[in-house]
Amino acid sequence: MAYRLLFGFVLPLVLQSSLVLCNPPELKVGFYQYTCPYAEVIIRDEMTRIISHVPSLAGPLLRMHFHDCFVNGCDASILLDSLPGLPSEKESIPNLSLRGFGTIDLVKAKLEQACPGVVSCADILALVARDVVVLTHGPYWDVPTGRRDGMISVKDDALSNLPPPFFDATRNLYQFFIPKGLDAKDQVVLLGGHTLGTSHCSSFSDRLYNFSGTLMPDPSLDRQYVPRLKTKCAPGDTRTLVEMDPGSFRTFDASYYRHVAKGRALFTSDETLMLDPFARDYVLRQAGVASDGRYPAEFFADFAASMVKMGNVQVLTGAHGQVRRRCGAVNQMYI
Repeated sequence: MAYRLLFGFVLPLVLQSSLVLCNPPELKVGFYQYTCPYAEVIIRDEMTRIISHVPSLAGPLLRMHFHDCFVNGCDASILLDSLPGLPSEKESIPNLSLRGFGTIDLVKAKLEQACPGVVSCADILALVARDVVVLTHGPYWDVPTGRRDGMISVKDDALSNLPPPFFDATRNLYQFFIPKGLDAKDQVVLLGGHTLGTSHCSSFSDRLYNFSGTLMPDPSLDRQYVPRLKTKCAPGDTRTLVEMDPGSFRTFDASYYRHVAKGRALFTSDETLMLDPFARDYVLRQAGVASDGRYPAEFFADFAASMVKMGNVQVLTGAHGQVRRRCGAVNQMYI
């Protein structure tokens, strides 16, 4: 089914909805209330300590949850290490730039000390994503928990399930978001998460030097912004990092939408939101809020709702999956 989607076929909505576990009854806020009552406090305290020392980890840790959920559901498969001859999702091109795996291991170790074998790595990813948003002045939301960890991680699955930054927004919507039960609003809202963090030049350099094989910049990019980006990103540069939300890349706010509205989004996937009437209206509305310095109440509420919705995608609960003792490896089965 992934291959049919990859080559442009779109499933009927009635079939698409069957692929996603919407509002799984086994997930609930406070799932660990009795089995590990201080789980969320332990995670929050550890993340407060880590982000205070390394604030640049907030963006990568938020995206790690996104990258996990979009590849066969929110099952922490992104965390599994490769085995001999079996490369995992970590080694897929879209995930090579992810950072923060050590942070998740530290959090897991703290939880294992307090409550051995209780809190899943999949729930840790969801709770850490919430906490880094809060710690960078974004919204708080209650995270339904009770996910269990998957036992399979395949390198090629990431490449065929993660929306590329060089696809246009409409293609990503129908090929990657809708099949997972996420809609156009979720797309424009979740892309607002690009307010945090940086991107490698290689993720958008084609827009600077050879857009669609023209040997020219992308005409949708602000002409005054192109020279500034070129001073940072030489052709073939794979190392340099560029702020996705210049001037505010360590603060979770609505300012990223100002850059999209001005033609200054780094990615084709984000800039082409302006071609869709619904997404364009949303972008312009949030850009206006940011420009006026107003509190982004609508975006914050929408982001919280879309994160909960994304966190429900194809989760494992009950007797399915396992609770890994170490996030990078499946538990050994003894007979």
